Order: sequence, then C-alpha cells, then structure tokens
Amino acid sequence: MSILLRLLLAHIIADFFLQTKWMVEGKENGGKRSKVMLTLHSIIHSLMAYLIVGDWSLWYIAIVIFVTHFIIDWCKIMFRGKSVSAFLIDQLSHVAVIFVLWMTILPGNVSDIIKEGTDILPDNILMIVVAYAMVLRPSAILMSLLLKRWHLSSMANSSLPEAGKWIGYLERILILTFVITDNMEGVGFLLAAKSVFRFGDLNKAKDIKTTEYVMLGTMTSFAIAIIVGLLVK
Repeated sequence: MSILLRLLLAHIIADFFLQTKWMVEGKENGGKRSKVMLTLHSIIHSLMAYLIVGDWSLWYIAIVIFVTHFIIDWCKIMFRGKSVSAFLIDQLSHVAVIFVLWMTILPGNVSDIIKEGTDILPDNILMIVVAYAMVLRPSAILMSLLLKRWHLSSMANSSLPEAGKWIGYLERILILTFVITDNMEGVGFLLAAKSVFRFGDLNKAKDIKTTEYVMLGTMTSFAIAIIVGLLVK
C-alpha cells in the first residue's frame, strides 16, 4: 500500500502546494504560454512522483505521470472547466491513473518495494500525512468552488487579508486530529467556540445571506475534515 500512498502524496503536493497562481493563470490563458506552463506543471508532477516513491528502477513512473497529467489538464483547459464537477472529474482522473500505475508496479515488486517502503515510512504514517495534506489546499479549493455561487463580495472588505483561508486550514487540522485521536467531543467544542466568536459579527450584519454563507462554509469545512478523518480510521 505504501507505493499507492506515496503516489497520492506526490500528486497532492505537486497539484495543490507547488502549483502557484501564476502557473494556473498561465495554463488558462491559452496560446504558447499555456503549453509552457502545462509542461512545467507536468514535469513537477512527474519528478515529485519519482522522488517520493524513491525506487530509481521505476523510471517509467515519471514518464507515465508526465504524459497522463499533461493530457488530463489539457482536456480540462480546452473545456474551460472551473466548476465543481470539472474539478472532481479532473482529480478522479489523476487518481485513476495513479491507481492503475500502482497496480502495474505491484506484481513484480511485492516483497522488495513494499518492505523497503514500510521500513522507511510505515503506511499508517503515510496515510495520516496524506490526510493532513488533503484537508489543506485541496479542501480549500473544493470549498471555494462549492461556495462560489453564493460568494458575498461585501465580506471581503471587512476582514483581515486571507484570514478566512487560514482559519479554515487550522479548523480542519484540529478536526482531523480530534477524529484520528478519538476525541470527537473536541469537534463539538470547536464548533461551539466558533459560534460564540461569530455570533457578534452575524448579529451586527442582520443579513440572513451572510449568516447562511458563513454556516455553509463552516459546515462544509467540518464535513470534509470529519469524512477524511473517518476514512483514515
């Protein structure tokens, strides 16, 4: 299982942490720059997968990841996919490629690769690392797509720059930690604490849309972290 988890971790790091805003904008602008950015992004993916798997004899991992990632992202760009469904299809396609690649690696290397991988970094630790990576950038992007239709532009001017993003990161890290460590009561405490701090702002707003938007964001963030935590367990 460690090879699969390593490939998933490499994908999350390359797709969500190493892919900068200017790279995304460059890919979506079309023309020659789009191809350059797409090529660069695919190279980063292939190198991350090859390095994190850590078996230098599996050189074809880099080639497969590069080619498939380029094709999948190119299709997404061609169809201008910026919706939730486009995001999910794109990510599921990448995961499917990773799963098939893992299945092709496994038969001839069961005893050596799996033993070496688990000795260096046990599966349970890898799974937890993947889970924490998932509740940060990937979850934030998915939430922004889910809540885009209800976005309130007026809220952006009344808060600290990117404060909401970092609050979301921290709350999902805490929730995931509570779930993994069997301290579910901590999730209830966190929800109560956030409600107390938010009550004054929502009461002053006197706007049902603002209240509903905050509730949607909070419930979505909590749901993602709890589901990831339960999957890890």
